[in-house]
Amino acid sequence: MATEGQDKKNILNWVDPKDKTGEFKRQTSVFRNFISRKPGAEFPPEKGRYHLYVSYACPWAHRTLIVRKLKGLEDFIGFTSVHWHMGEKGWRFATPDENLPGENSGPDPHHPEYTHLQDIYYENDKDYNGRFTVPTLYDTKQRRIVSNESSEIIRMLYYEFDDLLPEPYKSIDLFPEALREKIEATNDWTYNDINNGVYKSGFATTQEAYEKNVTTLFKALDRAEEHLASSPGPYYFGDKITEADVRLYTTIIRFDPVYVQHFKTNLKDIRSGYPALHKWVRKLYWDVPAFHDTTQFDHIKKHYTKSHKQINPFNITPLGPVPHILPKDEEVNAANALLRTTNEPSV
Repeated sequence: MATEGQDKKNILNWVDPKDKTGEFKRQTSVFRNFISRKPGAEFPPEKGRYHLYVSYACPWAHRTLIVRKLKGLEDFIGFTSVHWHMGEKGWRFATPDENLPGENSGPDPHHPEYTHLQDIYYENDKDYNGRFTVPTLYDTKQRRIVSNESSEIIRMLYYEFDDLLPEPYKSIDLFPEALREKIEATNDWTYNDINNGVYKSGFATTQEAYEKNVTTLFKALDRAEEHLASSPGPYYFGDKITEADVRLYTTIIRFDPVYVQHFKTNLKDIRSGYPALHKWVRKLYWDVPAFHDTTQFDHIKKHYTKSHKQINPFNITPLGPVPHILPKDEEVNAANALLRTTNEPSV
């Protein structure tokens, strides 16, 4: 049930048409509770108690699917992926006959009568007046939303279930003490300038806002490229996957298939302009099942191009690039030329 305020609010307007700055401003998450293994916690870790509502298309939700698989929590936390299309009521659940690709892309198993994610939000707060966002972490026992903040959900999964997990999953540490300061510093500019930077570029409604944000985005990509080019291992901070890899991956894997054309982030693409980033993202996709198995390009491409009428009113989905991601041993011609130039001996 929507309130009068919600009826008047078009959630498909990513920038308020009355905002003369043309700047995209992301909503702050409202539900901020925490699963904790501390005695007496309101939301204790229990097998089968919690359920994730996600979209394969959404980079923020994608984080939670990656971490859930990396930590071996598939039997502990179930999930449902919504349909890739976002309409005026927000995300909807797919029907069984739609046969969408991707695991668990179907009806809500805990509320078979619910048609949209918004139904879960109104179940928790009949006067809720924000966006119906994924990921949403839900407590099936209390029938309450625990959290809809992805950065906090993934950290719950790092340690709070460890007492229930066997090795080697218990020992997987995506936020190691020795790297926390570096990870947090990286998160700050990665989130503001890359993860959110593509949205601030793509949803801008003035030339000034677009140019400011796309320039900032590519400076940050240059910075990530420089870091990865000097990394001692295949991952962001060496030979172990950390939170920094998870948070950056979900934007970079979408960059060439969607953001270059849809969000007009076209100063360079990853496959021809950023050799270190390109090598890194392919390593994660092709060699680590938690990244590969949770990446659904069909959902990704169709969601952005057929849900964002403010910037693509005819819902045309470009066919390219082909393939969505290159094999590990293949480069595009532009990248081959760059590599040959880089490797030529100086005279």
